[in-house]
Amino acid sequence: DLPDAWWRLYEDPALNDLITHALVANAGLRAAAANLARSEAVVREVDGLRDPSLGAGVAIERAQVSAESYLLEHKVPVFNLGNTGLRAHYLVDLAGQLRRALEVAEAEAGAVQAAGDLARISVVADTALAYMDACAAGEALDLARRALALQVREREAISRLVAGGRRIPLDLPRAAEQEDQLRAALPAFAARRRSAAYRLAALTGQPPARAPAAAEACRHLPDLAQPIPVGDGAALLRRRPDVRQAERRLAAASARIGVATAALYPSLSFGLSAGGTGILSHLGEAPTQRWSLGPVLSWSLPGEEARARVAQADAGAAGALATLDQVVLDALQETESALATLARDRDRHAALQQARAHAETARRQVHTLYQAGRTGVLDDLDAERRLLAADARLAAHRGRLATDEIRLFLALGGGWQPGELHTTPQ
Repeated sequence: DLPDAWWRLYEDPALNDLITHALVANAGLRAAAANLARSEAVVREVDGLRDPSLGAGVAIERAQVSAESYLLEHKVPVFNLGNTGLRAHYLVDLAGQLRRALEVAEAEAGAVQAAGDLARISVVADTALAYMDACAAGEALDLARRALALQVREREAISRLVAGGRRIPLDLPRAAEQEDQLRAALPAFAARRRSAAYRLAALTGQPPARAPAAAEACRHLPDLAQPIPVGDGAALLRRRPDVRQAERRLAAASARIGVATAALYPSLSFGLSAGGTGILSHLGEAPTQRWSLGPVLSWSLPGEEARARVAQADAGAAGALATLDQVVLDALQETESALATLARDRDRHAALQQARAHAETARRQVHTLYQAGRTGVLDDLDAERRLLAADARLAAHRGRLATDEIRLFLALGGGWQPGELHTTPQ
């Protein structure tokens, strides 16, 4: 099974800290948490419709009643009037409209939960990618500085050879040109590392001025401590938040059919009312007391409008089913593509490691010959430059492998299960 905190497979404390901060402080995750809290409140609201509604009221007023409204000829005196009462109302869910409405709310809440999980996975993956990019840029910058230092040594060696008449003067400006080109490449690597640091700052809820120091400190890409667990296709589909989101939306669309269909049938409710109405000083006496109890059956003859709502709900469910089918196919395709890409790049990585080993062997042999006086300093420097170039190619490809791995983790669903790692909105 894919572990929930998949990034811990890299065993890098700096990466763990960055992702922990991102899960707490990321603005997008705070918005997702607020949306989830709202959807859960909607579920409680809909569920409350199934409970009896209770109410109470007290009204006191000084009033002049119209005499003619009672067919009287003389003016009625001004009275202090009072009205008190308790009331209860209960709607019988004959056709299941309330039950299906609750299913809609719960399914929508599940879809919002899955959207929050998807947001978390994306934030974690983006944080890991930015950190890997910073590490790769730091490593590339170190290798570029080593290449520049090597070129400086070569230019100095050529300068000595030209002074001794063993090289033509044209070789010196050529070496200086190569040195300048290598020096000009350094700012690009530094800018790439700063850009990655700024991305990490935004992901962890910080301004660019407070970019994490870990981005500047990393000089080597972390490696996975174990093979990537993949699991089977059924586990993948249960784990992927986008699949769960589409499935919950299908459930909500299906329940809406029941809501629209229930509206075609009569509704039954029971009501109870009791209290007192009359002159304020007489309230509580028998003549002012009142009460009522009884059922109410109501029904509106279904017209074309009601039937059209049922048809709309049917069409919505069909569309949600088609969307779910497509999401499942996309999930499988994305995962298979990520696996294929990672496998291909691992093969290339193995070939680059082999090439680097050959460059290391050649560098060692040429240096032995140089120390024995059987070859020149430029041959020794050239062998060292070839080894450094092999290191640079291998480092660049390690960055690509890290990206492949993180994209595979993202395709696998990140290991999240529903309802985990809630973020409290601030």
